[in-house]
Amino acid sequence: MPVSDYMRLCLSDPEHGYYRRATAIGRDGDFVTAPEISQVFGELLGLWAAVVWTGMGRPEPFDLVEFGPGRGTLMADALRAASKVPGFRTAIRVHLVEVSPVLRAAQQQTLAGSHADISWHETADDIADGGAPCAMLGNEFLDVAPVDQYVRTDAGWARRSVGVDGEGRLAFVAGDTVTPPDEAGAVGNGQAGDVREVGDYGPLLAPMARRAARSPTACLLIDYGHEGPAVGDTLQAVRAHRHEHPLTSPGEADLTAQVDFSQVSSLARRAGFAVDGPVTQARFLGMLGVSERASRLMSANPGRAGEIETGIARLMAPMGMGGRFKVLGLRRGYGDLLPGLAPAPDAR
Repeated sequence: MPVSDYMRLCLSDPEHGYYRRATAIGRDGDFVTAPEISQVFGELLGLWAAVVWTGMGRPEPFDLVEFGPGRGTLMADALRAASKVPGFRTAIRVHLVEVSPVLRAAQQQTLAGSHADISWHETADDIADGGAPCAMLGNEFLDVAPVDQYVRTDAGWARRSVGVDGEGRLAFVAGDTVTPPDEAGAVGNGQAGDVREVGDYGPLLAPMARRAARSPTACLLIDYGHEGPAVGDTLQAVRAHRHEHPLTSPGEADLTAQVDFSQVSSLARRAGFAVDGPVTQARFLGMLGVSERASRLMSANPGRAGEIETGIARLMAPMGMGGRFKVLGLRRGYGDLLPGLAPAPDAR
């Protein structure tokens, strides 16, 4: 089967899919995300949403949507910080899009004391037809999009697939010879073994676009990835905080691929969005005042100063999360540049 179908089954199979049953996030899970590293991350995103709400004229109601909210940590921190903005907490309705029953239970526990108006949804389609202005957050959301891979062989470009080797084990194989789509970039002749990837971002963006066509919408998407098509296999599997081969434990490890932000931007523009960025996570958080917030937090909690400083350093590291993670803003019905983001480069 094509690599994209393998990813889709491993992650979303109704019975055996990873996101249907895995704890996934946290020290007891398979990986740690930015909100789990520092509370400042979620706090700044909450204030970002409040600034967007103000820029839209302080509408009431105002929907705050999060895709793939993990254990609810980001939203809990966001709501706590945004409660400082007069009127924001009473205006918002929170919508969490989560397919995992395990994580949904964790979110309910984390947010039990927030006193917010919260609704849970299994798919993004559930929020696509709402009418209220909204802000949408997606941290490490795009990287779960299945990717099609194309590998260069002596016969040309072939769809990379998952098959069985001579010993009965899963293995990557070259499937039918095909012409890679335009999104793969100028593939040219390439060299034997070269791999190109095309992410299936359309189904993730479509509900956002439908909502934006009905009411003012601002989306913030944060993920690790690159700008422009590149040669290379970025499919990875993580289990118990360790990398393993993507074919080792189907349905038991988190499968992701690097996000091609140029492809996402192009699809978003075609769907009617204005695009801001991408910028690095370090630049985005810096523009939102991460250093100032961290300093105040350390002053108020001197016993945790080292822990707080270490967490911020990890989020901002140029060769780590600060540089590898990018932030992309999408807007429609919101005329200003989104907070913390630079204008998008000219569309190619």
